[in-house]
Amino acid sequence: MKKINGFLMRSVTALIIGLVLVVWPDVAIDYLVITIGVLFILPGLLVTLGYLTAKHPEMKRRFPIEGVGSVLFGLWLVIMPGFFADVLMLLLGFILMMGGIQQLSSLFLARKWVSVPAGYYIIPLLIALAGLFVVVNPTGVRNTAFVIIGITCLVYALSDLLNWFRFMRQKPKPTPSDTSIEDAQIIEDDK
Repeated sequence: MKKINGFLMRSVTALIIGLVLVVWPDVAIDYLVITIGVLFILPGLLVTLGYLTAKHPEMKRRFPIEGVGSVLFGLWLVIMPGFFADVLMLLLGFILMMGGIQQLSSLFLARKWVSVPAGYYIIPLLIALAGLFVVVNPTGVRNTAFVIIGITCLVYALSDLLNWFRFMRQKPKPTPSDTSIEDAQIIEDDK
């Protein structure tokens, strides 16, 4: 069940990011960077305020450098989202590239138990190439690149769902002779 949950989370996240980037490419990246900034500010504020309001002397042993650093970095993200948009673009391009490579790897692995037609390799290859394009040209027209990333995220999510339904459900269940003692115990516990 853990694999299905991770799979669903990955697919839904890619679907949401893709939709946001396609529908609102001009403002989506700034708001994404600002949101990340807020996500740095909040825990940093909690740690720093916890230190400042601690009533017990043993709780004030050392100054929360991480908390203050988190707040400052978050403020930098909120104040200068355009600068970090290029960095985020590189990161998203890299993630797409790795996602395409991971899908190709999964398809190669699926060949051990089922025949995988050559056409199934095209979309993951295009995903990896789109990610590589974004990594190589991060300062190009930002909106166009984010629309490309958005479309690629949508295609990735749909392709991941299709591949799972087509191949991963056919993966043979491990038998006790194929597993270690620990794996056999897990199989027994699942029954």
